[in-house]
Amino acid sequence: TYFILQGFSHLAALQVLLFEGILLMFLITMAGNCLLIVVATTDQALHTPMYYFLKNLAVIEICFTLNIVPKMLVGLLLERKVISFSACALQLYFVIFLITSECFLLGAMAYDRYVAICRPLHYAVTMNRRLCLQMVTACWVAGIPLSLGLTGWLFSYPFCGSKEIEHFFCDIAPVLELVCSDTYLFELLVFVATVVIVLIPFILIAASYIQIIHTILQMPSAEGRRKAFFTCLAHLVVVALFYCTTGVIHLKPKSSLLANSRKLVALSYTVVTPMLNPIIYSLRNQEVKHALRKAFGRR
Repeated sequence: TYFILQGFSHLAALQVLLFEGILLMFLITMAGNCLLIVVATTDQALHTPMYYFLKNLAVIEICFTLNIVPKMLVGLLLERKVISFSACALQLYFVIFLITSECFLLGAMAYDRYVAICRPLHYAVTMNRRLCLQMVTACWVAGIPLSLGLTGWLFSYPFCGSKEIEHFFCDIAPVLELVCSDTYLFELLVFVATVVIVLIPFILIAASYIQIIHTILQMPSAEGRRKAFFTCLAHLVVVALFYCTTGVIHLKPKSSLLANSRKLVALSYTVVTPMLNPIIYSLRNQEVKHALRKAFGRR
């Protein structure tokens, strides 16, 4: 009826320091993403497809963070590491759902950059409000059947022996290690689903950026090339951070990674990446900086 999340029990001497560091990153994540949503919603200059997608990315990051970090903080501070069977299943459902949605959303954002740079004269017509809404809806809906199917199948297996999950949240790999049954078909499905989820957006992103780079190199002015490059740089950094960390964990359900190494990699995409995303998108973005100055009355 319950599991025990081991979390960072192997770092007992650093529990308080970890709590303070993760709490700080959690607060920055929530403040940064919420601020980005508010500014992109209230400022008319930011009512463009790029910021519409960016708002949805911020919502995903907020939901993903709230799904994992508060429980982790309670475990670090109060040593309350018990999680019920149903709560663990629900947490895993949202992990799969939100990761899938983010994969497809990053692909949609790459297509938006492709149209903006390679077909600028057709941008307003192509990336109209209806298409943007359809793309975002598809990104959100894409994660539902997979998360329902995988979560339902995994938690239908018999669990025996240890109740201790060697992780700080309920993820596929550590929960799968507690199953006392043959999981070959499940592991095969997870691998195929992960490849499809990663591959479809990745092909779209790669194809978009091949065309974008080709177009940028043909631009006559150095200033134009620089501006076009920096328009895409934030998205490329976010894509690299997301795929490099989640791919390592989820491409192989029963990973060869040691449990402690798996926790560190997972910490990067559950805590660090959601905090960095609004910073990356705002750091070199003059439109966002101008909108923030307007929001705080600094004209």
